Amino acid sequence: MDVFEAVKTMLAVRSYKKDPIPSEIISRIVEAGRLTASAMNRQHWDFVVIQDRQTLQRLGKLASTGGYIAGAPLTIAVAVPDSFLGHIDGARAAQDMMLVAWQAGVGSNWVGKVNTPEIKELLYIPEDRIVLTVIPFGYPADEIGRGVKDRKPLSEVAHAERYGTSYQS
Repeated sequence: MDVFEAVKTMLAVRSYKKDPIPSEIISRIVEAGRLTASAMNRQHWDFVVIQDRQTLQRLGKLASTGGYIAGAPLTIAVAVPDSFLGHIDGARAAQDMMLVAWQAGVGSNWVGKVNTPEIKELLYIPEDRIVLTVIPFGYPADEIGRGVKDRKPLSEVAHAERYGTSYQS
């Protein structure tokens, strides 16, 4: 699968098979995050790779919008400085990890609202960091298809030369 195909077909996955993800695929996912470009090459991120069932279940209970984390075989927390560039660089790394996972047949979903004292304590995140996101990963439990997306037409979101002039491909 090429990069455009991954972008075109990736969907949010919130229900996972219990099947473990092979270590080679996990390493590739984390490596994709590490290799992501960052502002001034600061590499603001840290990745906490979580596979322990008890930790995943606890994390699922603590994440107000991500209870389904408890059913994932893998979750990666992205910790960054609480700064504009930290947020952007962390989001870029998260997206790269999600795309590489999708290319390997592994689904994921961004979980927000996770920078809580309880989650930081559970994952030993230092005070000078925030938890930008936690991303559960796993093989989709249900047949979800690929690329069935409800998106605005390109002509509504892309502009030529200046805002308000429709871009035509």
